[in-house]
Amino acid sequence: MSLTQGAPQEVLGTGAPPGTGPAESRTGGGRGRRRPTPSHRRTSRSMFLFVLPFLVLAFVFSYLPLLGWVTALYDYKPALGLGGSDFVGLQWFEMLFSSQTQLRQTGQVMANTLAMSFLGFATSLLPVFFAILLNEIRATWFRNAVQTLTTLPNFISWVLVYMIAFSLFSTSGLVNTTLHDWGLITVPMRFLDTDQHVWLTMLAWSLWKGLGWGAILYLAAIVGIDPALYESARIDGANRFQLMRYITFPQLMPTYVVLLILSIANILNNGMEQYYVFQNAFNKEHIQVLDLYVYNVGITGNSISLGTALSMLKSVISVALLMAANVIAKRIRGTSII
Repeated sequence: MSLTQGAPQEVLGTGAPPGTGPAESRTGGGRGRRRPTPSHRRTSRSMFLFVLPFLVLAFVFSYLPLLGWVTALYDYKPALGLGGSDFVGLQWFEMLFSSQTQLRQTGQVMANTLAMSFLGFATSLLPVFFAILLNEIRATWFRNAVQTLTTLPNFISWVLVYMIAFSLFSTSGLVNTTLHDWGLITVPMRFLDTDQHVWLTMLAWSLWKGLGWGAILYLAAIVGIDPALYESARIDGANRFQLMRYITFPQLMPTYVVLLILSIANILNNGMEQYYVFQNAFNKEHIQVLDLYVYNVGITGNSISLGTALSMLKSVISVALLMAANVIAKRIRGTSII
């Protein structure tokens, strides 16, 4: 009788059930895990050493400064130091909610912050459309030139941006001088030192500075779209606009949704550089976002403890928004962000 006949069969010398090879038998039916080889361990250590400098930078600049939160519990005086300052407990936090003047000012600051954030959300599709249209340019040299010219403003500091704005739109700038020479105006138009349309003005400068940079990620996502989708659509008679509408745009939506959900956690983080250089006595009420308000209270107003308390509340709210965004992402995409 052949050794392969009969039931039940076993692999000779292993005592394993049919269909189980020696390698699977040694690892418990494929459920075990192989021990990492020395070469794998060396590769893991090398990769960790590459990441280590960035972990150190994240710790130094993101986590180590959290030790300064303790100043929110003191009436901190820089000249006296923490040891010479009076401990006041939660006095600064109580002041944020007990003073009507403080509540009114904080409410205006939050209105400015949320308005700028929601305007950013409303225009967040512009980089998507710009990337799609840029991808449709057939002349490579022209596409590269447009992408370069629209990306360069991202690397210009806001101080230089304000210098450009002042040269163009101040009362003695190029625009007013040209309009006056052409006889179109007799009194200079006030573009910068006014409180009208401040939010839209700041949005326009942000779009000019960041549109090209924001489109880079979507251009990379377009490269990853399966070319077979376009070929099949062309065979069915789709034109270029239909390809953009029914293939490119839907394929970019997962990337857009992830970035939009992640930006919810930064809804209170507008930055301060742009608003700091553009602020003046005329528009301060409407241009002062939360980050700039914290700076003005802590540094300009010489109340570091109150500024720290405001910053702590902003961080707590941002973490709560991040957790909420994580839940939303899990329900929409089936997987969580963190």
